[in-house]
Amino acid sequence: MLQANSASHQAKPGGDAGNHESDALGMKSAKRMEHIPFSAIRKVLEAAAAKEKLGQEVIHLEIGRPDFDTPVHIKEQAKQALDLGRVHYTSNYGILELRREIARKLDRQNGLVYDPEGEITVTVGSNEAVFMAMMALLDPGDEVLVVDPCWLHYFYCATLAGAVAVSVPARSENDFIPTMEDFRSCLSARTRMVVVNSPNNPTGAVYPESFFKELAALACEHNLLVLSDEIYEDIIYAGARHHSIAGFPGMKPRTILVNGFSKNYAMTGWRLGYAAADRELTRALIRVHQYTTVCATTFAQWGGVAALAGGRGVVDEMVAQFERRMQFVYRELGAMPGVKVIRPRGAFYFMADISSFGLDSEQMSTYLLEEAGCATVPGAGLGRYGHNYIRISYANSMAKLRVGMQRIQNALQKLAA
Repeated sequence: MLQANSASHQAKPGGDAGNHESDALGMKSAKRMEHIPFSAIRKVLEAAAAKEKLGQEVIHLEIGRPDFDTPVHIKEQAKQALDLGRVHYTSNYGILELRREIARKLDRQNGLVYDPEGEITVTVGSNEAVFMAMMALLDPGDEVLVVDPCWLHYFYCATLAGAVAVSVPARSENDFIPTMEDFRSCLSARTRMVVVNSPNNPTGAVYPESFFKELAALACEHNLLVLSDEIYEDIIYAGARHHSIAGFPGMKPRTILVNGFSKNYAMTGWRLGYAAADRELTRALIRVHQYTTVCATTFAQWGGVAALAGGRGVVDEMVAQFERRMQFVYRELGAMPGVKVIRPRGAFYFMADISSFGLDSEQMSTYLLEEAGCATVPGAGLGRYGHNYIRISYANSMAKLRVGMQRIQNALQKLAA
């Protein structure tokens, strides 16, 4: 569980964070691990897996993992790479063919120009891109503003780098879009970086152009870096539009754009992402990459080439199905007494307000797993401002979503009786 000082908004250790734990031999973990809890999402996933081992059916609404298979043409390209013996180390930056496809995509889709020779790094998932940005660009004691609720990797990658994560509230009454007043109230002389994620996990918010204009002005005024996680950019619904802050005046030299293949191409297990940044920033990023993962898996990179070169048809088909699922779950949750939800504009999550039931988010998530066989994520594991919510992922089949929604409705009726 993430806790914070209400005055400073600074994240504090909580939940399963250690206390300089020792093993049976008396060997202690590093002190930095005192501030790193186990992932709330993974805890729920493991609890669900334990029930499944006992033969109990669980409807998975917790994990951000598309239920689709990776498209055939992508798998075939990776198989061909294996057959051709493309199984050795690549450049630390990644294979040039993939970097060129990423550069073409950024130009074509986002209007951004990056040099594939020195401004794009292929990473082991977008998570590595986040981690290496924190490690390469933050000094101990630097502060990082993170929109909250959030994917807590931002908090704890910053913590591992010795920095301090500071929560910027995203409130439901503002459709989970933070205000510049909230950002300014969290600024200090130690603020070094801002993290934004749009479309957003866990809220489904898509930030408007006006938000990015104001944030860009703030970043330039205070000489801040911006880490822009755009992993859900393709999963966006009618009436919404994605904007990349790197395209706003003055922002390319100070932006680390993070993206990948997991969500839009159903490639979560391939562990393939990328960071695009100005050459000077990339010179720092690549050195972290060199001394950790070295390079992303070679044949997976060739699959990434096929993904980007193959057009948007398969992506559009998946997004159409996600939107149908979103509309169904929105209707179902909205009809449940005591549950309040905001219609997502992107990604594949709901933050459902369950505060009327008298249980905190961890109690509610546990109750739904035990009573309804539905795995959800407690909002307390998604930031300081998530305590009244549970996260529900609709990255599952319509058939299972129908079962899950009925089970949740029955369980909540029983709770309210």
